[in-house]
Amino acid sequence: MGLFSKDIKTMNDLFVHTLKDIYYAEHQIVKSLPDMVKKATDSSLKQGFQSHLGETKNHIARLEQVFKLHGVKAEGVNCPAIDGILEEADEIAGEVEDKAVLDAALIAAAQAVEHYEMTRYGTLIAWARQLGRADCASLLEQNLKDEKAADTKLSSLAERGINAKAA
Repeated sequence: MGLFSKDIKTMNDLFVHTLKDIYYAEHQIVKSLPDMVKKATDSSLKQGFQSHLGETKNHIARLEQVFKLHGVKAEGVNCPAIDGILEEADEIAGEVEDKAVLDAALIAAAQAVEHYEMTRYGTLIAWARQLGRADCASLLEQNLKDEKAADTKLSSLAERGINAKAA
């Protein structure tokens, strides 16, 4: 189903489709994070990725609560955007030999993922409110808060030294 397919007729349809999109994305991220942990050489970056893996599993659990509250089966739909972001990250990481540059590249890739997630969660929160689903919005806001915090941590790691080591 494309974003603006015939199957999406209402705001509720759009909300559910986008919910399935981020559900798929979070599952793909859970699959990708262990590889990022292995590739990272900076101990703080490794620890950050490991911590975010646990947070991402919590995001999935919250999304499953949203599906349940909304009366919809928890399932994902293919998301070419997150697949592309993760594929690009994997390709770039495979091309970088200098470990300090690799850590900087991993941060950039992780931030691309975080920014994608933040756009999805922000949109879902607005739509949930519009649909009168404050209960769903509240759970989605918790995920958005975590994503923003992860992005801030990544920026801090980069600015506190990883980028300088790579330069």
